[in-house]
Amino acid sequence: MAIQSATPYLILGGRGRDAIAWYEKALGATVADLKRFGDVDASCPEARRDLIMHAELRLGSAVVLLSDGPCEDVPPSGNVSVALQVTDPAVTRRAFDALAEGGQVIQPLFDSPWGTLFGVVVDRFGISWMFDSVR
Repeated sequence: MAIQSATPYLILGGRGRDAIAWYEKALGATVADLKRFGDVDASCPEARRDLIMHAELRLGSAVVLLSDGPCEDVPPSGNVSVALQVTDPAVTRRAFDALAEGGQVIQPLFDSPWGTLFGVVVDRFGISWMFDSVR
């Protein structure tokens, strides 16, 4: 098969800038690339010029992409989670707790039967994060 990777692409409906700042704080994300609609399209309406057309965030060796989207409506995505495999349980707990601020814990972190520290949280932007970490 020619597929090399699958990368989560978060559509944030105008809240991209806030999400980036939050993920930098909560997950230690760094911005590897960021383009605003106005940067690439001179005819872009003034109201959308500063919205994020595309951003690439690095979380360690992982990549998460995001955009404010082509319109203000956020597509429903209740059946998708971003799964994070983490090698340090302290980092897992810290990031999980940070994302839970203003969000909702779906499954508190627990010692799973498959041998990892596991939990699920939906953050303040409506994004579901699944943590799976060594204990």
